[in-house]
Amino acid sequence: MNASELSFGVMVLLHLSIGVSVNGFLLLFYIRVVSTSHKPSSSDLILAQLALANILLLLTLGIPEALYAWGWRNFLTISGCKILMYLYRVGRGLAICTTCLLSVFQAVTLSPGTSRWARVKAKLHESVVPSCALSWVLSLLVECNVAIQMTGPLNNSSAHIMLDHKYCSQISDTAETAMALTALVTLRDVFFVGLMSLTSGYMVFVLHRHHHQVRHLQGHDRSPREMPEVRAAKRVVALVTLYVLLYGRQTLMLSVIINMKVKSRQLVNGHMLLSFTFSVLSPFPVIIGDRRMRPFWMKDPPVSSADSS
Repeated sequence: MNASELSFGVMVLLHLSIGVSVNGFLLLFYIRVVSTSHKPSSSDLILAQLALANILLLLTLGIPEALYAWGWRNFLTISGCKILMYLYRVGRGLAICTTCLLSVFQAVTLSPGTSRWARVKAKLHESVVPSCALSWVLSLLVECNVAIQMTGPLNNSSAHIMLDHKYCSQISDTAETAMALTALVTLRDVFFVGLMSLTSGYMVFVLHRHHHQVRHLQGHDRSPREMPEVRAAKRVVALVTLYVLLYGRQTLMLSVIINMKVKSRQLVNGHMLLSFTFSVLSPFPVIIGDRRMRPFWMKDPPVSSADSS
């Protein structure tokens, strides 16, 4: 093992330990809130699902990468590759679906109280569980082909290699099939990224308008930042902005790697490390923005669930 692989293995373990720890904290916290609160916030269950998706993504991608970097070879059977990579792709799909779902729900919550939006808001809380279940079903179905086409590492094969993970390979009999499957996943990603971008832009517009209304009516005594719905919207906008920027970076870098005649190990490892970034960083805006968590590191009085929406 050379120094480059050693440093890569250390960085993977660092990302893995931080990401699993903070996401595990969020998951347990929101499970407790949902199970004990009489009327939890609509976003609590969605944030719990996002934390679970991040944990699933980190474990299924981080552990094999760390083992490979530390010198383990051929540690997965074909069945192990199928299960592991299927769970990783489900976790990735679930992360993008859940982030989009969180953005849509928060945009509806922040929308004006007109009669049309009032009817939608009245059914919002009842739609959380079905929406979360639908995101699971969608992620499980879209990635079914991964479980079928994944196999162990291949050096030479008559099959078309769609993706090489060093310890696993995804194959397809024809280039047309590979292109169709790639297009399906890309369309799903583009749809959700576009939808979350639109809803986040709408929230920024509403917040900007609300800011001027509050300052006009109340002067400088009360800042919009103190209001629960404003804090929640800013938290969601921060998450979506982080995801969109990282998704764009990942797509661009992956395109560069695929079109390289000679693959750079440093570039591939850097791309893999940056793939963890959203799962590692996304819990921190949530933790900072939710006042119910402040007693864990600050001596503040307990805050009701309504104040954290």
